[in-house]
Amino acid sequence: MADIRRLEVGDAAVYQALRLEALERHPEAFGSSVEDERLSTTTAVSDRLARSVVFGAFDGGRLVGTAGWYRMAGAKTAHRGKLWGVYVTASARGNGLAQALVERVLDDARGQVEQLHLSVTAGDDGSLRLYERLGFRSYGTEPRALKVDGAYFDELLMVRELA
Repeated sequence: MADIRRLEVGDAAVYQALRLEALERHPEAFGSSVEDERLSTTTAVSDRLARSVVFGAFDGGRLVGTAGWYRMAGAKTAHRGKLWGVYVTASARGNGLAQALVERVLDDARGQVEQLHLSVTAGDDGSLRLYERLGFRSYGTEPRALKVDGAYFDELLMVRELA
């Protein structure tokens, strides 16, 4: 099993490389575009890591998976968090790594926020089953949430209460 730890500012370059892979291979699964990510400087990526909690899974010293979360801003929404950026390389899939990453996020968020939200692309049945297995429930659909190369993708909105 891979070693999972919180990514630090010094991990920005390896994190960005994996993020680019995710955006290139699965553009329908992420709100960010590969073009925008390529424009991000290492400093901007370091700042992103400093603002959010991002866990990375390392296999033999190589970053093979990520999952992050952040607390929503504002007095009326600070009780909520957002799970984002869940990705595992194709070579590291099938051994529970995505589940282990999301469980680390849940453990970290517990006691800091009352509920964790996420969105998942409609039709991504594997991810949907993972989130349901971990106690997330669907509460709606955002139609045409993403547009990739002229095709629209709906996103399922999910939540898990932590408190």
